Amino acid sequence: MNARLSQLWRSMPLRLAVLMVGLFSVVSLLSLAASYAVTQSSFEQAIRADLAQDLAGFRAAPNARAVALLVKAESRETDPNRLILSYVSPSGQIYGNGAIARDDQGFHIISLDADRAEYDGAYLALTEPLFGGLLTIARSRAEISALGDVFVNILLISLLPTVLIALSGGLILARRSKRHVEVVGRALDDMTSGNLGARVEIGPRWSDDLRQIGGKLNQMAGAQETSVAALKQVSLDIAHDLKTPIQRVSVHLDALAHITRDCSDQAALVDKAQEELDGIASVFQSLLQLAQVEAGSPKARFAPVDLTALCRTIVEVFEPAAVEHGQILQSDLAEESLIVTGDRALLGQMLSNLLENAMRHTPRGTTITVALDRHKGRPRLRVTDTGPGIPADERDKAVRRLYRLDRSRHTPGNGLGLSLVDAVAKLHGAEFELGENSPGLSAIILF
Repeated sequence: MNARLSQLWRSMPLRLAVLMVGLFSVVSLLSLAASYAVTQSSFEQAIRADLAQDLAGFRAAPNARAVALLVKAESRETDPNRLILSYVSPSGQIYGNGAIARDDQGFHIISLDADRAEYDGAYLALTEPLFGGLLTIARSRAEISALGDVFVNILLISLLPTVLIALSGGLILARRSKRHVEVVGRALDDMTSGNLGARVEIGPRWSDDLRQIGGKLNQMAGAQETSVAALKQVSLDIAHDLKTPIQRVSVHLDALAHITRDCSDQAALVDKAQEELDGIASVFQSLLQLAQVEAGSPKARFAPVDLTALCRTIVEVFEPAAVEHGQILQSDLAEESLIVTGDRALLGQMLSNLLENAMRHTPRGTTITVALDRHKGRPRLRVTDTGPGIPADERDKAVRRLYRLDRSRHTPGNGLGLSLVDAVAKLHGAEFELGENSPGLSAIILF
């Protein structure tokens, strides 16, 4: 789950969505902050204008007595939580619905009722000496304070849903893009593993850029497939054209061997030439057979094959050779008959190649095991040994044509044995894998 979330987070659509949401949020917050500042300033100016107007009305009174009576009358009709009126007469008497008091913590507005309670909230006030007394008018800032809550609600109602919708859209686009990229990735994996016929399946809802990338990849795969096919055809033509001349040379060498059999030195040279020619003929024969298998022509001969019986026969055939090489060949075959559809001769040669490869590249005392069982309901053939094995970084290369490990340069072989095994496995719809046997090599064919 964490891996999937990490992949989605690294996807470009989601990152772009997050970036755009971030930019939109910053711009929206700045706009709201500026609107709040402007609105707050306008409210304060309006309150100050009302205070100035109220103060101007009291200035019109003729004397202190009139101001006191006016303040007393208006304070009875005024809500002190909205407007505070206070007039300290020249004699020190306080008129109105509140009085301004000051202590170490600042100014406070005290009720003139019997309980002398303090009014809550903030006020804007104007104070002016008038007719020997002191007139104070204060208006509540409750509307300005409520303005902050209004803007917070606007933020919650407008910005947050927009952010959530944008992120959800980005997540949906990221998942869709991830699926499209996975299609491209699977096609690339198939091409890399040797399936040059793999193509990117472009969907109708793909974006133009991914559609172009998929088209270019398909174009590249088609060109590579054509090139490899041409190369295989050239090697097939060469092998086919040289097969007959090689056979003729072999016949001439046989005749020469009869002529020079009385001369030991010349006969030894002829035998060595004949041996080298047999190796060349084996390479060409393997190339021709590999080309036929890859072309799929043996499928016409497919029939049910008992793998258990086939493996038992091949093991019995190779057992004397293993004893001669000082190796231990053992089998671990399923008791039941495991039937697959295929070409019996090719399947037998596939197993033979695996055994020859194990016997050729492992020292004396090595144990070679042929095992046949079911794995998740599918027949599985395993040939394991306790030899030096193949380094992990060279196992994929080992199935290439004519590829040989550095340590195998001086051993018999042409580098086509595992290539033919891989081709036969693919022809039968099986999976061929080289793995670690700890120690040694494990060759697994899963039908």
